Formats: sequence, structure tokens, C-alpha cells
Amino acid sequence: MTLLPCPVHEAARRFPGRLAVEFEGARASWSDAAAQVSGWQRWLRDEGVGPGDRVATLSWNRPELVWLWFALARRGASLVPLNARLTTAELVPLVARTAARLVLVEPALQARLPGARALPAPRFPGDEGASLDRTAELAALFTSGTTGVPSLVPLTVENFLASHEANAANLGASEAQVWLGTLPLFHVGGLAMVFRCAVMGAALVLERQFEVGRAAALLRRGDVTHASLVPTALQRILDVSDAPFGERLEALLIGGGPMGQALLGRARGLRLPVLQTYGLTQACSQVTTERPGEADGATAGAPLSGVEVLVVDALGHAVAPGVVGEVRVRGRTVTPAAAPWLETGDLGSLDARGRLTLHARRTDLIVSGGENIYPAEVEAVLSESGLVDDVAVAPMADDVWGQVPVAYVVWKGGAAEAALVAWARARLAGFKVPRRFVARDALPRNASGKLLRHALG
Repeated sequence: MTLLPCPVHEAARRFPGRLAVEFEGARASWSDAAAQVSGWQRWLRDEGVGPGDRVATLSWNRPELVWLWFALARRGASLVPLNARLTTAELVPLVARTAARLVLVEPALQARLPGARALPAPRFPGDEGASLDRTAELAALFTSGTTGVPSLVPLTVENFLASHEANAANLGASEAQVWLGTLPLFHVGGLAMVFRCAVMGAALVLERQFEVGRAAALLRRGDVTHASLVPTALQRILDVSDAPFGERLEALLIGGGPMGQALLGRARGLRLPVLQTYGLTQACSQVTTERPGEADGATAGAPLSGVEVLVVDALGHAVAPGVVGEVRVRGRTVTPAAAPWLETGDLGSLDARGRLTLHARRTDLIVSGGENIYPAEVEAVLSESGLVDDVAVAPMADDVWGQVPVAYVVWKGGAAEAALVAWARARLAGFKVPRRFVARDALPRNASGKLLRHALG
């Protein structure tokens, strides 16, 4: 067993009085954080949570999730954070698949998971410290599968440590960094940010959810040095005000969807340190990222240190620079469930300098405001309504969200759009509900009955 000293314990030892987490005006030092983690550690021990166990949570961002996560790590257990946007109908089968020993829910969301326990408030003794097994599962996150059925991706302590080291090789590592945490902690980007801040002893300004006015104000406050945003969030922040941004701002990582040239030009016109990035859950966040000082917005950058990227043809053979193929990834950041190469299903090309251009996300994937939507899942829900004879879902460009889902419907009898919308809203998160319903006499299919999705428009 290869051990890693608990990052929170080490941060408290090295920087006891430095800011660890700021949340809604409250500030916790690293000494405070270590005591909080130890309180949760004792609570988990009393609950019988130990090595190999999982604890599922349903919550928006809050410091308790940070303390719980590192306490789980000390116990050799794993966090399974559930998407707080999902409905009861979506959550119940996911919880069953986690095989979680405990399911904890923030009080405001308890109605979504009847029977789940409310997040407790453990007492905080002195820091007990501990070491983490680098090979142990640290988190398991649901991500969309190619069939629309979410896959549960296990990520280890080693994956998160490697992700931090790869990011640090590109952006540096210092306790003086201050990261703005608007990404949800049920997404890998949010968790990776928490872990890297702990390893560095850096500060995390954690937001419950992304709220454009607050995010814009925090980026202009003067102390934030780094942030990760989806393109939609950046666009909305730039719309708030023309006031200058904080002088300490070193890097804005932009990922989760395509960034248009107009937005890129606007950001660069304001001298924002925008770095485009490509990543995925199975690779513990970043795979490629532009390098500071070299960023030109033309690509998503080169592979990070310790990460290999290969672009292959249909036979699995590497293609020449500039040729489009499937992106594959290998390295310490990649989930142990993918070996030897992570087959992403994404289409991209590498230039002569090894920088990646992403041409399309996974087949049929709709990326709306940084959230992944698979048409197959939405189509299944709409089909179950009994209101349609046939249905297909495809993306439509949107100025705010990048893409939104549109349903092409062959109605059963007469059109019943209001009833179908109500059906969908009761069973799908709001971002998955189609924004438009387009009536069709028939959907385009080939001779074998396969939907020709490209012919829907």
C-alpha cells in the first residue's frame, strides 16, 4: 500500500492560519478545516463507514461536502456526489447503483430522496490526521454513457493527485493561489479544484451555485487568482459590467463546450488570461490545456504533463497531424476502469505542435451550459408518455447556453405539447427538457430503421 499524507492535515501543519475555504461570508482556516475533517472522520467511524464503502450525497456546494470528502478519504471510503439538478425519478435508480452505505442530503433537497438522511453536524475535536491509500477509490461520479444510461466512473486518490500535479506543471503551485469555486462539486472539475487547493494549502472561494452577479464581483474583488468556467458562464460575466477585473487574476480555464471566436476576442480584448481546456470525468478533469504565455485560442492546448493523447482512425491506428479521428487518452489521471487507453469517443485532431482541436463531442452529445445531455435518455422519457409515435432529440444553437435540446415529434393523434412538457419536467432535470417541439409526419431513418439524426434539421 502506497500512502499519501492527508492534504488537509499537511496544509494545517504548514499553513494553520491561512484561508482554506470561504463560503457565504464565513472563512475557515486550514487549522479549522483539519478540525472539521476530524469531526466527520469520527462520525463516519461511529457509523461504521470504512475501507471500500461509498457515501452518496445530494447537495449544492457547501463546505460540509469538502470536510466529508477528506474524512471519507481518511477512512478509505469514497464519495458519490449526485447531481442536485436531477429529479426524484432520475435519482432513485442512480442511488441504487451506487451501493452506498449512507445517503446524505442537504435539508433543502430532502424531498427529492425520501428516506435519505440529512447532512449531520459533527462535533469538531482536534485534528487526528491520517494517511490516504493512493490506490483507493476517492470518488465515483456519474457521467453520460453513449446509450444515454449514466456510467459510474471510479477515480482514485492517485488520479486526483496526478491531476493536481499535471495542472501545477502548467499553472504553478502555491499556497498564495485563490481559486473561485463556482463549478458544482458533483462534477469532476469542482472536486479536482478542491483537491488541488488542499495539496497546495491554497484558498477556495466556494459558491453554492453559479450566480453571475456574485461571480463577476468576486473575479473583480482583487484576490482571486484562478477560476474554471464554462463558456456560457464567461459570456454572462462579461455582460454584467465593463469594470476591470482583479489584477491578481492569473488564469481562467474555459472548458465544457465550444468557445466561439467572438467570445474569445471579447475576453482577450479585456486582457483576461483565458486558457482553453479539454477534459472529461474519466480523466479526472483536464487532459489538454493551453499554456500561459502561448495561448492563442486556436486549440484546447497540448496534453498536460504525464498525460498522453492519441488520435486514431476507425482501425485504431494513429493518424497524421491535422487529420480528424477519435481522441484517446492515457496516463495517471485516467480512471483504472479504462485500460490501457481511454477511448473518449470524441473527435479531434492534433497539430504539428501536439495541440488538440476538438471537432465534436461524443456522438449525439448535446452540451448545454456545461451540462451533458444525451438524446437517447430524453427520447426514452418522451416515448414513455404515450403521446408520441416517434421522437428524436437533437441540438439547436443557443446564444446563452451554447446548445439546447429540440424534440422532433410524430404525434399520436393530435399535438399535445403542454402535456408532453409537463411529463418531461416531472422526470427530467430542467436543462434536459426540450426547448422546442417540432411536429413531423415521419422521422428520417435508413433502411434498417436507424435514425438519421443529421437529417433532422
